[in-house]
Amino acid sequence: MPRPALPAVLLPLLGLVTAAVADCPSSAWVQFQDSCYVFLKEAIKVESIEDVRNQCTDHGADMVSIHNEEENAFILDTLKKQWKGPDDILLGMFFDTDDASFKWFDKSNMTFDKWTDQEDGEDLVDTCAFLHTKTGEWKKGNCEISSMGALCKAAIPYEKKYLSDNHILISALVIASTVILTVLGAIVWFLYKRNSDAGFTTVFSTAPQSPYNDDCVLVVAEENEYAVQFD
Repeated sequence: MPRPALPAVLLPLLGLVTAAVADCPSSAWVQFQDSCYVFLKEAIKVESIEDVRNQCTDHGADMVSIHNEEENAFILDTLKKQWKGPDDILLGMFFDTDDASFKWFDKSNMTFDKWTDQEDGEDLVDTCAFLHTKTGEWKKGNCEISSMGALCKAAIPYEKKYLSDNHILISALVIASTVILTVLGAIVWFLYKRNSDAGFTTVFSTAPQSPYNDDCVLVVAEENEYAVQFD
């Protein structure tokens, strides 16, 4: 008896799992860890960095912040292969004159940097930070330049991440249940077919047989005929 093709059964369910964990707003966004990223290729005249930031906030996001080497490498790779961005991308940070330090617009902590042009005593007022896509390093520059696009980042809400974890669990349970039911169904069908075949054979093997064979029947018939002649 052919066994059920489990991989074919699982493919649609695996598709459901993939759909369940798609947490970004649309296919234009790219997910990495707990955030979604999009590069908006709208060319605008930048009078301040806020003009670029408004492009992101209009899409429910903020300008990109980077917190480790892996995230920096991911952005660099995606800019080159998918977004085809310019050589320099504005980062979502500003120079806070109150404590003379750079800070992220999204209020996350400055836990990582990749500066290539650190200089003591330089005037950093109205200075923006850029990711140089050729090297992956950061550099400082004037904010009043023409922007070739905005790199935006949106964190996946806790509620959505929580639901996604539940979706993965539910999908896994559905797949496991389907496999178990498929295997049980195959076993039941196998037992049913085996019993059916055994019952069919029994019917023919237990058919009532005559206590006489053919020779006995012939002798009895001749005796009866002989007795009739003498009667």
